[in-house]
Amino acid sequence: MKTYRIASIPGDGIGPEVIGAGLDVLDALARRDGGFALDVTAFDYGSDYYRRHGVMMPDGALERLKAFDAIYFGAVGAPDIPDHVTLWGLRLAICQGFDQYANVRPTRVLRGLDSPLRACAPADLDWVIVRENSEGEYAGQGGRSHRGHAEEVATEVAIFTRAGVARIMRFAFALAASRPRRHLTVVTKSNAQRHGMVLWDEVAAETARDFPEVTWDKMLVDAMTVRMVHAPASIDTVVATNLHADILSDLAAALAGSIGIAPTANVNPERNYPSMFEPIHGSAFDITGKGIANPVGAFWTASQMLEHLGEADAARRLMAAVERVTAAGIRTRNLGGDATTAEVTAAVIDAIEGGNA
Repeated sequence: MKTYRIASIPGDGIGPEVIGAGLDVLDALARRDGGFALDVTAFDYGSDYYRRHGVMMPDGALERLKAFDAIYFGAVGAPDIPDHVTLWGLRLAICQGFDQYANVRPTRVLRGLDSPLRACAPADLDWVIVRENSEGEYAGQGGRSHRGHAEEVATEVAIFTRAGVARIMRFAFALAASRPRRHLTVVTKSNAQRHGMVLWDEVAAETARDFPEVTWDKMLVDAMTVRMVHAPASIDTVVATNLHADILSDLAAALAGSIGIAPTANVNPERNYPSMFEPIHGSAFDITGKGIANPVGAFWTASQMLEHLGEADAARRLMAAVERVTAAGIRTRNLGGDATTAEVTAAVIDAIEGGNA
């Protein structure tokens, strides 16, 4: 039996609720499969840790996390701590520290759910958005001077390196080649951002020559939002910068039904470091502790983690169980239902254990 070491970082807000549900489902799945086990170690990094120690995670945390096969992450952010402190102190520190440069966000309409788009059939919306996750607009370069004065200046420098753009383009083209439609849309804004984004476009065209089996097109980011709403069936795989894909993937989740179902994988494709898997809904303090958080995003994220670990059959079984539950109408409030987090979790476990997935 294979045993995978998983670092669990539930984090803030509803993070502990959905990660706890995800671990329960993963445990049921491992028992059903019989071919693998998960050795989970929990870490209390996050806003509560910050309040006690003044940092989001301790010195040496990355060295400890490096020993794991994967990281299962909940959420980060709290109303009483500035967002840039929590984000840069934990999530981005892990993503950049472990060179998790490929952020992969699948989006589709799960069985039983409806897109808010009136004429969108489930088959019309089945996308994967690849987000460059290490540089671009979130490189962390810049600064502030003359603080508090009328002439105060703040700069936020977007960084685009040939190496960074080339590796995410190769990743995106290879992913597109593995999907049935073999189509990639490269999102850009090179009409206005005439240096970094022009390099982005040039490297995309160069990379395309190595993937003749993939058809591709280029789309300005603002026009891409219109296309996602009016022509969803024209989209398959998408690659975009750190900022652009961050925004587009939230729109994609809403068009698929809810941000509460959306997963993401922060991947180091070379596997020099562990990859990190997280639902993208955030800490959602407005519903924390009420027992109504949607755990589907955490389940889908767990499926991505299993696939990354090489357990493709278990990953498919998990998603089949999730879709059996959504099709049966067992849904939390954000999807128009009245089920609790615990009830959705129990239904998914029943579908796994009952042999229906």
